[in-house]
Order: sequence, then structure tokens, then C-alpha cells
Amino acid sequence: MKVTCVIDNAVRDHSSFWGEHGLAFLIEMKSGVMLLFDTGQSGTVLLHNLDLMGIEPEAISALALSHAHYDHTGGLPALLDRVAGIPLYAHPDLFRGRFSRREESFKSVGLPLEREALEQRLVFQLSAEPTEILPGVWTTGEITDRAEPEGRSAHHLVRGVEGWEPDPYRDDMALVLETRRGLVVLCGCCHAGLLNTLAHVRRTFGVDIAAVLGGTHLLQADEAHLQHVIAVLRELGLPRLYLNHCTGQRAYLTLAQAFGERVASCPVGTTLEF
Repeated sequence: MKVTCVIDNAVRDHSSFWGEHGLAFLIEMKSGVMLLFDTGQSGTVLLHNLDLMGIEPEAISALALSHAHYDHTGGLPALLDRVAGIPLYAHPDLFRGRFSRREESFKSVGLPLEREALEQRLVFQLSAEPTEILPGVWTTGEITDRAEPEGRSAHHLVRGVEGWEPDPYRDDMALVLETRRGLVVLCGCCHAGLLNTLAHVRRTFGVDIAAVLGGTHLLQADEAHLQHVIAVLRELGLPRLYLNHCTGQRAYLTLAQAFGERVASCPVGTTLEF
């Protein structure tokens, strides 16, 4: 499999790719079948970067969404203008309204389209259980055991029975790639928590984790939390880390200092083969 970062907050110096606060990965199988994981924040950046990669959206065979937030789903409207009838893999809670509160102002930060608009163009494959999308490519399913800290924001809210309540992030999922060297975990934002996600993958698939890619939502992790993450990663056999999006510079530097060359950034245009 070949995994390419299509959208991230960062781009390399002098790159022709565009960056934005968001995330998208393209997974290409040896057979040529392609899966898009998340769509970034805007169709403008998504289509520009796919074009630079020589990828026509019509060639994408399936779509998976890590969760509903706009910086992972904002490219959907532009994508739907170019594809039809492909499956969409996501958690059933994807369509719940998501909001961000700043002082007394509430802003929608969820899907840019209503469920009906998506249903007209895509074939829903919604499940809270691990689901195989392509041979050797799985969703994690819902990450229910969250003994470790979550990747949480105090601003993220949903409407509950009795008013506003913290977003439970039930829809947060990652992808799992089965490779000869072990599992590759492809993260969107890790709102369920990085360590919770990795424990769920290890428990569900029963295979060592060789690498972790994507956003790990360690932006607000303090030193004690980061040292705990380092200790757990050592117990997991030191998977390689290709980090981006919501990881945060402090967390990235702390992990790089601990693990050296096993940690690398993953800006737009990064391609890894497994």
C-alpha cells in the first residue's frame, strides 16, 4: 500500500502543494484501487492537491471519514461534484450536530452537508464495528474503552436532552492497515485519545503496531501526559510515528527527542509505502 498526505496544516518549503488546517490521506492499493480518508477543510485545497498528484477524483473508489468536524469533511461538497455511487465508511453518529462555543456564541463545526445530500451521491456503510473497506484496510470501529485521556476540547459541544453537553466524540475512528511488518494506524484527530485508539487496535486485531500516522490531538497535553505517552509507546515496541495536523509542536518535539529518527513530520505530499 502507498499512503500519501493530501491535506495538512503544513507543507514543505517551496512546495506547490497548498496547506490548510485540516487533514486528508490517500491510500493506493497495488491493484490501483484508491481510498480517500477525510477531505480536509475545503474543496479548493483538496482538488488542487489531488491535481498536483495526478489523481482524478473520479478514480477514487471509496471514502472514509474519521469524524464529522469541518476540517476533515469540508472538502465533501467539491468531491461530490466529481464522484457518485462510491461507498462512505463512517460511524453512525457522524450526522449528529457538532458545535463550538466561544463565550456565548455557538458555531456549527460539523458536516458541511445534510445527510440527505450525501445519501443522494454516496452509498452509506455506517458501522460502530470494525469494517474492512479494502483487502487489509479496516476502520477501527467505535473506540469505547477510554481509560486514558481523550483528545478533548472544552469548546466542543452537542445538543443533549437537557441542553448543551460535551461532545462524546463517539464518531471518532481511525483506519488500520495490515502490512507484513505489522499494523499501520492512520489517525484523523484522535479525539478518542491516542493511547485509547492504540489499545483498541491492539486488542481488536491482536497484532503489533508498526507505525502511527496522522493527527494525535496532543496539542494540550502537559509534560506528565507526554511522558506517559512515551512510556506506553515504549511498551508497544516503539512504532514509527509520522505526525501532523493536531499533534502540536511541543508534543512533536518531545516525542522526537525521546525516539529520535523513529519520529518524522508528515506534511502535505509525504508518501509512505508499506
